[in-house]
Formats: sequence, structure tokens, C-alpha cells
Amino acid sequence: MRIEENKSLKNYNTFGIGSNARYFVSVETIEELKRALSEKPSEELFILGGGSNMLLTGDLDAFVLHINLKGIEILKATDNEVWVKAMAGENWHAFVQYCIAKGFGGLENLSLIPGNVGTAPIQNIGAYGVELKDTFESCNTVEIETLKEREFTKEECAFDYRNSIFKNKAKGEYIITSVTFRLTKKEHKTSISYGDIKKNLAERNIETPTLKDISEAVIAIRQSKLPDPKVLGNSGSFFKNPIVDSETFQEFRRNFPEAPFYEVSPTDFKIPAGWLIEKAGFKGQRFGDAGIHKKQALVLVNYGNATGKEIWQLAMDIQKKVKELTGIFIEPEVNVF
Repeated sequence: MRIEENKSLKNYNTFGIGSNARYFVSVETIEELKRALSEKPSEELFILGGGSNMLLTGDLDAFVLHINLKGIEILKATDNEVWVKAMAGENWHAFVQYCIAKGFGGLENLSLIPGNVGTAPIQNIGAYGVELKDTFESCNTVEIETLKEREFTKEECAFDYRNSIFKNKAKGEYIITSVTFRLTKKEHKTSISYGDIKKNLAERNIETPTLKDISEAVIAIRQSKLPDPKVLGNSGSFFKNPIVDSETFQEFRRNFPEAPFYEVSPTDFKIPAGWLIEKAGFKGQRFGDAGIHKKQALVLVNYGNATGKEIWQLAMDIQKKVKELTGIFIEPEVNVF
């Protein structure tokens, strides 16, 4: 374990922002993690995973702790279920593909989501009708203040739409070291109701899809809409899809009857943020090296040398225009630092 100073984070965030860390260390074991926490050279601590859900708007005058814990373990299994534990530093997509190759079901709709396993529970990642909480069993953590290890159950994580206890009540208190999932071995509960998935499977003449078929459909859909961060800096969906109450929804529908929506409950409605951004005229626009992707308005991109401040300014401009035009406020899904 070696603590570095003035470390460039350009290769540690998917936006490719040129930000420097005052201090930096990458830990590969829980023992190293505890040692780094006990010897930290700065009171300001910044936990870094896959760097996929964040926007750096300047240098970090902090001790950046890169969680690089690796390993996948099958804990136990029954005739139809299996409990799989993945360490926090495992790449999320690679882990999903591991499970599919083993015939373990439940994560296939979450293929190609950027980031690492350890950060996935923090915002309860989700896509195409499936959320992490659907297969989550528990996670192991280290408490930053005491260095004590603690397990969180699904109930204790208080999962919600793109939310968990680690984003609010317990924010900054724990570091997730591993996550355990409860997956299926044969009686898979697949989710293929989303239109894009249905269309992709139909085009391939697949009536009874396997886990691999569904994963391939999701990968194809995401690749057709979302740029590869290795080619064009981005952090996936920058904004959450807003959920509004019935009164706000009815007013919105009067003004925009053509808008797509999803009924979350009899009193709550989800409106696609991408549609709102496109309606506000931002899709495909470029402002210097900061821009909005031409295929998916939810995605803000770095064309090469944009600063985090420039991308954040663009995000705020989008928020303002969407609110003025539609009366709806869109909230960032990405963490801004």
C-alpha cells in the first residue's frame, strides 16, 4: 500500500475529467483498507469506486481512497437458488456476465451498467424494469470512524428509487466491501416487458429467451443509445426520471399530451427525463467540449477537454430550461463534487 500525492484522477472517472487528488491510495484487501483509514494523511476523505457515477468540478483537497477489493465467491446454494458474494472492486458488468455464464438469473437486465459492485447498492442501480434491490441479500461494510465491520440486510439498506441509506442517513459513514446476491438457478423470473427488449428479441426471432439472450438484448440497446466512456467521456444517465404527484402530472399532460409516462402508483407518475431534455432543445447540442449526446438526451458528454465546472454549468442550464418549459424539476443522478 503506497500513498501518492497530487495524483491525477483522469483515468479514475468515466467523464475523463482532469482532476488531481491531494493524497491517493488504492487498497486491495480489507486489512489495507483499515490501515489506510487509520493512517489517513487528511481529515477529508473521498471514497472512489469505479468512478462512473460522479462529476469532479475541481481538484480534491482530500485523501482519495480507491476501493480495489477483488473476488467472487459462491456462498451456498439450493436446488433453485444461489447466494453469490462479490467484492466491492469487481467491475459490475463483468460480474453480471460471470453470473450469466454460470446460469444464475436476476441480473441480466443490469448488463453493461458502468461502475463497480461496491457502489451499485448506494444508488440502487436499475434498468429495464429491474433494480439491484430485487436480488440484493446483504452487504458487508467497514465503519469509517471505528474501523468495525458491519453487515447490512436488505431492509436496513432502505432501498428506494436510485436511493439507499448510504446516500442519506448513513452517507459518508461506511465503506461497502462486498455485496451478496440471491439469484436463481433454474426457475428464472425474467423481465422482458420493456418495449426495446421485446423488439430486440423479436428481431432475432427469440420467443423463449435465455438469460444470455436478454443480456445481449440489453447490451445492444445500451450500446445503440449510450456512448462508451472509453471513447467519449460520460457517466451514463446524468439525471433521474422525475416522479411527480397527480396534480403536477395532470397539469403537465394538459400542456404536453404527447409526452410518454409511467404510472408508479395511482397518485405518482414517472416522466422520462430524456424526453423533457429533448423537448427543451438540448439533445445533440455541444457547448465547447461539453455536450449532450446525439442519441440519448439523458447523457452529458465530455468531447475531450471539458472541465467538470463546464459540464455542471450545462447541467444547471438544462435544469433551468426544463423547469421553465415544463414546470418539472429534474434532479441529477450523478454525484457532483
